[in-house]
Amino acid sequence: MELQNNKSIAEIRAGLRERIITFELADFEPLALRVFRFQAEYNPVYNEYIRHLGIDPAGISALTQIPFLPIQFFKNHRVATGHYADAPVVFQSSGTTGQTTSRHHLYDEPLYKAVSYRIFQHNYGDLNRFHILALLPSYLERTNSSLVYMMQHFIEESGSEYSGFYLNNTGEMLHRLRYLADHPDGRGILLLGVTFALLDLAESSFDLSFLKNIEHFMVMDTGGMKGRRKEMLREEVHDELTASFGVPAIHSEYGMTELLSQGYSHGEGLFTPGYSMRILLRDINDPFAISDHNFGASKTGGINVIDLANLDTCSFIETQDLGRYGEKPGTFYVMGRFDNSDIRGCNLMVL
Repeated sequence: MELQNNKSIAEIRAGLRERIITFELADFEPLALRVFRFQAEYNPVYNEYIRHLGIDPAGISALTQIPFLPIQFFKNHRVATGHYADAPVVFQSSGTTGQTTSRHHLYDEPLYKAVSYRIFQHNYGDLNRFHILALLPSYLERTNSSLVYMMQHFIEESGSEYSGFYLNNTGEMLHRLRYLADHPDGRGILLLGVTFALLDLAESSFDLSFLKNIEHFMVMDTGGMKGRRKEMLREEVHDELTASFGVPAIHSEYGMTELLSQGYSHGEGLFTPGYSMRILLRDINDPFAISDHNFGASKTGGINVIDLANLDTCSFIETQDLGRYGEKPGTFYVMGRFDNSDIRGCNLMVL
């Protein structure tokens, strides 16, 4: 194999890490193949999975040939590449009482922060151009949410004294929004919230009419009803939110505990993956039949994610989400979830 030389694991990892932070999109496939060979050799869980499939990693030469690790492995195994101890930070997915949840070990906090910042910056500009108000009641009740961790980083990077988290103090948040509306300073305002909390606010008795007068106001839905409300179609949710908040579109984020990169939608549920991600679709009836964007824009398949930020765990994840490609290469829609998969309390919505 390419990696079987005199270099140590640490040296190989350091070289890959540097490339992940700085590479250009044209170099995605060769870099992903290098990461695959690294993880196929030094990740015990992934190595064993590939061995059981009877696949020789040396024979993999294209992204569609790479075996993707079923996401359920994060529930029952410590998925790690070249690490033999627990990480300083361990993200855990939400779940109902008694349900086994996923655990994702974060060994390199600076890498995660650098990648997530670059992805946001590419989509929306520098974080210091925003006041960020995070309405995440269900997530703030937990101490190991990857979304809260990322938003804490974003709030700090915004450098705004008005940025912050809100649990159930909606009135205080609206007071802050009204102040920012009356005292514009050239920054945009990002209101990011879990779906049920945004809907609760939209249907509350609070006067939201002043929001329509904020020039640079953006609402981002992170998905998730958390059992608080009945499930709704994305179109229904976003129609209600656009009307209540006076914005032309509702933005969304695609991410989950098992991924360190994010995709963003600027409206209508069409996502663009971050620079460190690639979305491939697999046949619903054959998980090993993986196709690139030529799969067909109208055809639904299982979503497989390549996430290079998962350098220390596994970058090749077979999710339980259903999706289809958008017309523009690289873009995708999330159509829902496989019927027999667990309900996940993350930022996904049924279409």
